[in-house]
Amino acid sequence: MLIRHIDDIPSVPYGEGAQKRVVFGQKEGAPTFAMRIFDIPPGGGSSNHAHDFEHEILILKGTGVLKAPRGDVLFGRGSALLISPNEQHQLLNTGTENLQFICLVPLRGEDCCCPL
Repeated sequence: MLIRHIDDIPSVPYGEGAQKRVVFGQKEGAPTFAMRIFDIPPGGGSSNHAHDFEHEILILKGTGVLKAPRGDVLFGRGSALLISPNEQHQLLNTGTENLQFICLVPLRGEDCCCPL
């Protein structure tokens, strides 16, 4: 068992102005999934991309829009997003505060070349 506090996990730059913290991953002994926390400043976002694995997102702070082929979807604190494998998507911070979310991916997704 491993218990960590997110304030004790160093963040690293990720993409344009975003910060990433790996809560649990291969280095921490997680066998299947990686749990990461992202912080994206106002006006920032991910690239418009797709990858061959799902990921699950839980919004902790802020507001934004998920851009997807079926249309834009607004989200805010408490929203949970499921992005299916190969689904084109982009997350944008449309608010005035940092957008912070937990993102779960399979371990192989942690080292993926795709930003967010």
